[in-house]
Amino acid sequence: MYDAIIIGGGACGLMCAVQAGFLGKKVLVLEKSDKAGSKILISGGGRCNYTNLYAGPANFISENEHFAKSAFSQWTVEDTIQFFETYGIKGQEKTLGQLFPLSNKAKDIVDVFLNLCDDLGQEVYCSAEVSSVKKEEEIFIIKYRHQGSERIQKSPKIVIVSGGLPIPKMGATDFGLNVARQFGLRVTPTAPALVPLTVTGKDAEWFAHLSGNSIFCRVSNSKISFEENILFTHWGLSGPAILQISSYWKPGEAIEIDMLPNRSVTDLLEKEKMVNGKKTLLTVLAGIYTRKFAEALAKYLPVDKNLASLTREDLNTIDRFIHQFKLKPAGDKGYDKAEVMRGGVATDELSSKTLEAKKISGLFFGGECVDVTGWLGGYNFQWAWASGFVIAQNI
Repeated sequence: MYDAIIIGGGACGLMCAVQAGFLGKKVLVLEKSDKAGSKILISGGGRCNYTNLYAGPANFISENEHFAKSAFSQWTVEDTIQFFETYGIKGQEKTLGQLFPLSNKAKDIVDVFLNLCDDLGQEVYCSAEVSSVKKEEEIFIIKYRHQGSERIQKSPKIVIVSGGLPIPKMGATDFGLNVARQFGLRVTPTAPALVPLTVTGKDAEWFAHLSGNSIFCRVSNSKISFEENILFTHWGLSGPAILQISSYWKPGEAIEIDMLPNRSVTDLLEKEKMVNGKKTLLTVLAGIYTRKFAEALAKYLPVDKNLASLTREDLNTIDRFIHQFKLKPAGDKGYDKAEVMRGGVATDELSSKTLEAKKISGLFFGGECVDVTGWLGGYNFQWAWASGFVIAQNI
C-alpha cells in the first residue's frame, strides 16, 4: 500500500513525489507518456524557464484571484531557487525575471527529480495509462495498463496532476477534468492560453507578407496590457506580447497594439522634420522598424511623402496607426500551439491550504488541471512546484 498514487509525472507530480519522499512517504507515480517530465523537456525551446523572480498571485488568472496565495506562501520563488541550487542547478536571468539553468538544458531539471526519486525509493512508472479511478469507503482503486498488462492499485490518497489539454500529440488529455467531474466537482470552462492569434479576411495577406518581422509593442485589451515583442506570421500574430494577451482574450474581442510604446511618433517626426524636411516618412520608419515593415505600411500611411509636406491630418493618421492599431483576431491556433490551458478544476472545490477536494477526502488536484493559469515566463512552473509541494505535505 502506497501513501498516495500520483497520476501525472510532469512538473507538479515529480515535485510532489520528491517532497513526499523527504517526509518519509511512499508514492507511486503513473505517467502516461514514455518518459517523465516530457513537457519540461520541451519547455523554453529545450532550455526550461523553470521559474520567474517576480512570480506572485497577480501573475495568474483564476476565478478566485486569491486562491494561489496560500500555495505561494508555503513554497516561494526563493524556495524553488534554493531547491535547484541544492541539487546543482544554478539559474541565470534572461529577461523580465525569467530564470533558466546555466546549462540551458531542460534535461538537467528532469534529472534532479528522477535521481531524487531513485534515492528516496519513489516509484515512477512511464507508459502507464490509467483507465479508471474509483473510491470504495476510504480507499481509492486505480486501474491502469503498464508493460502490456492490466493492473489494479489501491491507495488511501490520490493526486491528480495529469496536466491540461495543450499539445495533444504529446499525450495531453482531459483525464484530470473528467476525474473531477466523476466525483462531482465543478470544472470551469477551458480554453487555450499563451497561444498565437490568427488573422483572416482583408488584412490576412498583409500579415502573411510580414511573416518573420518582430516589433517591440504594447498590446492591450480592456483588462490588461503587456510590453514585449510581437511576431508577424503567415497566419497572424505570435511573440511574447501576443501569447500573454491571448490568456485574457475571448473570441470577438479586439486588441490594441502600440507599435512605438513610451515614445511619440508625432514628436519624433516633428523633430526629424526640423533637421531634414526632405527626408521621406519611409526613411524615418525604416530607421525605427525593418525596411520591409516600413514599406508594408504604404497600405495605410503616406510613406512616400517627405516630412515637410505631411499635413496635420497626415500626422494624426500616422499617430493613430502607430499607437492605436486595432485588430480583431479571428481566433487562436488551438491546443496544438498553446503552452497552457486556461480554466480547469474550480478553485472553490479545493482547499487553498492543502489542494484537497472539499467533498472527497484524499483526492488532491494540482498543476495545470486546476483553474490557475500563469503568465508566460516561468510562472506556470512556479505554480507546479508550489502545488506539488503543498500536496506532498498533506498526503
